Amino acid sequence: MRRLIVTGDDFGLAVPVNEAIEEAHRHGILTAASLMVGAEAAADAVERARRLPTLRVGLHLVLVEGRSVLPPEAIPDLVDRRGEFSTHLVRAGFAYFFRPGARRQLEAEIRAQFQAFRDTGLPMDHVNAHNHMHLHPTVLGLILKVGREFGLKAVRVPYEPPIRSWRASRKALLLKLATAFALAPWLALLRWRLNRANVRANEFVFGMNDSGAMRTELVLQMLRHLPPGVSEIYFHPATLRCPQIDRTMSDYDHRAEFEALISSSVRDAVRACEVRRIAFSDL
Repeated sequence: MRRLIVTGDDFGLAVPVNEAIEEAHRHGILTAASLMVGAEAAADAVERARRLPTLRVGLHLVLVEGRSVLPPEAIPDLVDRRGEFSTHLVRAGFAYFFRPGARRQLEAEIRAQFQAFRDTGLPMDHVNAHNHMHLHPTVLGLILKVGREFGLKAVRVPYEPPIRSWRASRKALLLKLATAFALAPWLALLRWRLNRANVRANEFVFGMNDSGAMRTELVLQMLRHLPPGVSEIYFHPATLRCPQIDRTMSDYDHRAEFEALISSSVRDAVRACEVRRIAFSDL
């Protein structure tokens, strides 16, 4: 049996993102959304989610390329005076690993984001992190530690099988193989720690190597190449461009990703491929 989670990331980033996620759930194949609790349109996203009881919502932790929940003076080693995290992922990763002060502040910020999600009253379907920062051992350890206090049950595993991904896109085989090789030890550690903590996860993900370019034809090919087990396909949809989106994702085709989610041909393909759509909380 092939089971498929279809997720919209960056829920709450901007109203056009929220609009796309709502429409893609009502009229398309979307089953879940990952909420950025500190983003500008988070309140609008929560209001929409409350109107959509069948939309499963998880926490999209923002620890790079975004705004913190805590005030800048509480976490000065993590953010600038405007409360913005670093856009340099490697530099941030080294700080989280080697600086005890940064780790203490990181734990406080992760806890604040979990608490902000709890305050919405929405059931927590899953947790993942912006730019897959939960692959970082320090970040993952804090997510599991804090998550136990908040009922964490599922986490995204960002493993995209390179050969199946290439068969779908027919692009960048060497890059996909190299990415899978480079991430292999971190993914193995992630799976081991999730299993040890009794936290559920998907087996495969699609959308990582083609993020921002998940157009209808590519999604149709991905559906045809889904492996047995639990896969997640994630998107970054929006109904139109806006400054919040262009700040870090100016090269993404958000509208095309939204159109793929509501495409009748994609809906028909899900049925034809006998794929059961689920969310993380169904695992």
